Amino acid sequence: MIKGDTDVKPEIDNDLGLYLPKSTLKVEPIIDDTTLRDGVQMPGVAVSPKNTAHIAHLLDSIGVERIELHHYQRQDKKAIKLIQDMSLNARIAGWCRALKSDIDDALKSDFSEVGISHPVSHIHFKTKWQEKTEDELLERVVDTVEYASRDHGLGVFVHGEDSTRADWKFERMFINAVADAGAEVYRICDTVGVGLSSSNAPLPNGIPTKIRRIKKETKIRGIEIHAHDDLGNAVENTLSAIKAASGLFQRIYISTTFLGIGERAGNAETEKVIMNLYLHYGVKKLESTLGKLKETADFIKYATGVTIPQNKAIVGDYAFAHESGIHTHGVLKNPASYEPFPPELVGNTRRLTIGKQSGKAGIGYKIKLILGRTVDRCQLDTVVQKVREIYEDGRKASLREEEFRKILQDVGLT
Repeated sequence: MIKGDTDVKPEIDNDLGLYLPKSTLKVEPIIDDTTLRDGVQMPGVAVSPKNTAHIAHLLDSIGVERIELHHYQRQDKKAIKLIQDMSLNARIAGWCRALKSDIDDALKSDFSEVGISHPVSHIHFKTKWQEKTEDELLERVVDTVEYASRDHGLGVFVHGEDSTRADWKFERMFINAVADAGAEVYRICDTVGVGLSSSNAPLPNGIPTKIRRIKKETKIRGIEIHAHDDLGNAVENTLSAIKAASGLFQRIYISTTFLGIGERAGNAETEKVIMNLYLHYGVKKLESTLGKLKETADFIKYATGVTIPQNKAIVGDYAFAHESGIHTHGVLKNPASYEPFPPELVGNTRRLTIGKQSGKAGIGYKIKLILGRTVDRCQLDTVVQKVREIYEDGRKASLREEEFRKILQDVGLT
């Protein structure tokens, strides 16, 4: 359970055997998935329009409420048309720079809302626009927001790139200016993953502090968090933002990517945030679609060519695999002893593998699965010894099904 919620008495879900807390959040979390924008910027990733559309369909089917898309290349536009023809429940948004030409392009793609991204840190200002003043940069963003919002009626999110390294005095002025210009939501972008989740961590990279200051000192109506994983803290920082927004904002948008794919070390994983919201915060609006998480992950793997580590939390093939004797023995008696939730909840499968660390319980169970019967202690000991002899020669991988069957044949059990 997330720190701070330990005083909340959980309720048991008898169908799953889970202890779920009652919802303690006073903010509505909205998944704003950017797999098809930030995610596909991952080096070596290119997704066809057909597969892009199917990913959007899968994201919609798991309850994602907003999907962010590229719209500049011809392939992007083909994908957008396919997605729009599906009439998804999720809102579809185009990603733009602070350029009126980008807004025009988004309008041609028939978006009803856009995200306008612009740096807010002096690191970026000095790198990209040495000749421009802060006022000139701010004017450009305000003009673009007004052009999108007031002139063309688009819903506008503004993304404060590198927010967690920005000077607060400037960022506060920036947020108020874009709010006055018609922006509805401000996205805190932890662009290089240096954000801190501690409630009392100071600005600029203390994320909870930033959310409180935004509410107190700016006019913006909505807030969003977009966390990168350069230091491995993207999910933690995302959850800290949700907790900080509770009681301050009506809703918080959560910018994530499936499998965490994206630039460099990637982003907060959509599937991890969803499961944390469900298991730790009692957010049940996504409960009925959790069983599609594994399917979604596997298709994104196929469409992008990205490798999913076998032990990837929630959706990895080995996320519910057990091999060591102690763990296998426990899981066979009570899966909850070594699993936080049943694999079926997320569309995954429990696997009991045979390898170097396997004990008699696991090997005996595997024999019964194959033969349909139990064997006596002497026969079991013989099989266990045969398995251990294989690993004495330096083998690393678990035994394949056919290899284990061959052992049973060799000892005369088949």
